[in-house]
Amino acid sequence: MLGFSNISLSNFLFWATQKKWFLFSIFLGVFLLNIPSPEGLSIEAKTAIIILIVALVLIIKEPIPLPAVAIFIIISQIYCNVGSVDGIAKSFMSDAVFFIMGSLMLAVVIIRQGWDSRIALGILKITGNKTSNIALGFLSISALLSSFIGEHTVAAIMLPIGMSLIRFTSSDLSQIKGLSATILFSIAYGCLIGSIGTPSGGGRNVIMINYLNQYYISISYFEWMIRTYPFILFQIPIVNWVIIRTFKPEYKILDSSIRKLVIKVARSKSMTGRNTLTVLIFFLIVLGWVFLSEKFGLGTIALSGVFIYLIGGFVKWSDLNRNTHWGVIILFGATISLGTSIRSTGAAMWLADQILYFFGGLIESVPFFSDVVVILMTTGLSNVLSSSATIAVLGPITLNLVPHMLDIGLLTAMASSFSYFTAVAAPACTIVYSSGMVKAKDFIRIGFRVGLASIVLLIAYVNIFWPLIK
Repeated sequence: MLGFSNISLSNFLFWATQKKWFLFSIFLGVFLLNIPSPEGLSIEAKTAIIILIVALVLIIKEPIPLPAVAIFIIISQIYCNVGSVDGIAKSFMSDAVFFIMGSLMLAVVIIRQGWDSRIALGILKITGNKTSNIALGFLSISALLSSFIGEHTVAAIMLPIGMSLIRFTSSDLSQIKGLSATILFSIAYGCLIGSIGTPSGGGRNVIMINYLNQYYISISYFEWMIRTYPFILFQIPIVNWVIIRTFKPEYKILDSSIRKLVIKVARSKSMTGRNTLTVLIFFLIVLGWVFLSEKFGLGTIALSGVFIYLIGGFVKWSDLNRNTHWGVIILFGATISLGTSIRSTGAAMWLADQILYFFGGLIESVPFFSDVVVILMTTGLSNVLSSSATIAVLGPITLNLVPHMLDIGLLTAMASSFSYFTAVAAPACTIVYSSGMVKAKDFIRIGFRVGLASIVLLIAYVNIFWPLIK
């Protein structure tokens, strides 16, 4: 009996050592629940914030699998009366979740049809064989495309292309962690950078335009581009440099990978009418995203494409089932439900009010301090809520901070793209994380560096460049 007890104690101590961050997060949550609520913060709102804090610790440190974190987010909201069962379930039946699911499935189709290799080769013909230039190419193309058709779409298109190049470099992915992170973060961050370039780049932009219209302030499509696109061009080389310096790719030249890619494309079957039809269908899906998403939703259109590919025999369900990262879909749905709870309980508004109250005096007395407050507040919240939800919550607040509503509105929309810090901060990050080639901690490692550089650049940009173009 004593021997059994000793073995059991040893096993428990070993488990506790391995799961120390899990135990810490639980103890932290219990402690925070038992301290008095600040004035003006309801019990439900306080609980939602605590669940968020615990979830962020679990996401960053990853003591348990991220799908398990998703389950924790779901059940904790229900048990703590933050959200109802039906309300949380509705989050999983949202267009955003449908889009993530559909995008991941469409990426499988692209790979199965061999288009990832062909497109990758086309990119490499432009960039050459130098790793830093290749990363810059992925970053630039992702930014350009996402400025017009949205980050979700571009991330879904570019992911299999980047993965194709990575796999041609080495079959042992553990030997090319730096290269993998370099390529994949170039895709994810390129999508985020470009998303503020035009009004059609993301829902955040449309929401802000609607808020401005309520104050009888209008801005044209072209005027928006004039105010925002130069920032994208400034940001791209800086972010490329930060990514390269952070991850230090194992190979500076990818001659071998390019040769393998050329050989694969050369040996592959010549393009058939069926291959062409596959591309045509995907092109129609993209057009649907651009012109019909407002009416039918991005997710509905993505799943419609999946449906066509399935009934047309372009892909088998077994392939989709085996290669779709279902855990990522669950995690994305869970974080949406938590973001909804944070907003519905009043937690988001309370946090925003506290920040504004704390910095109110400095906003009035220190030049440009309002820009700093808005950028930091928006960046922080956009890494907790979606960018669209962030603008929906903060838009009415930031527009009333200073008399120059158009400037502060554009600034808020631009800062909402700085969702660099976690795998669930933005759909582009979630889609890239689904590859399994990057870790949640990688987002923290690179996110703070890119975020800091982007914040400093944006402050300088709006105070130096904008006065020149007015």
